Amino acid sequence: MESSDLIAVEAFCTHWEIDPSFIESLHEYGLIEVIGLEDNRYLAMENLKDVEKMIRFHYDLKINMEGIDVISNLLRQIDELQRELKT
Repeated sequence: MESSDLIAVEAFCTHWEIDPSFIESLHEYGLIEVIGLEDNRYLAMENLKDVEKMIRFHYDLKINMEGIDVISNLLRQIDELQRELKT
């Protein structure tokens, strides 16, 4: 993966005004991938849409990590079923 496809966790957290520990919690739950390069941590640009959804779930709707995990799994299943229906 090229470095142009990555965004620094610190920059992302500053933009969204969130604590970097939230991103670490998402990573620990296996909800997102955090890439470590040269003492820095990065998010893949392709995953930003999902991370932004999780931020809204947690900060706007007050959903805890377990709830975010369940919602994310259900959304993935819905996407897979919709792809199957299209084929």
